[in-house]
Amino acid sequence: MKKTYKVTIKNKLTGEVFSEEIGNQDYILKEFEKKGIKLPFSCRNGCCTSCAVKIISGSLEQKEAMGISQSLKNDGYALICVAKVMEDLEVITQDEDEVYEMQFGKYFGRGNMRVAPPWEFEED
Repeated sequence: MKKTYKVTIKNKLTGEVFSEEIGNQDYILKEFEKKGIKLPFSCRNGCCTSCAVKIISGSLEQKEAMGISQSLKNDGYALICVAKVMEDLEVITQDEDEVYEMQFGKYFGRGNMRVAPPWEFEED
């Protein structure tokens, strides 16, 4: 059964606040775009962190969000390109680099690094 909920998105970068009624079967980003509201995004597949938000209140479903760990989801982060609203919701956009660092930063620049040997090509 389709229900609608009020979704409020605060844009951290611009300070703008947008509110729309969104159906619980619709993707949040897509519905805001239909109304002419431009929000950060990149892949639209839940794989990157461009559309990441932090939940202030309410809840959403994001089964397809592969770009953030369960730990970040538990901490209230979501990807609105693949998120569906479950109740009235208020979120704030996040800096993509900050979320990416929280997600992947622990894996880069740590441990032993080795330089790959140069490639040698034979000329014909």
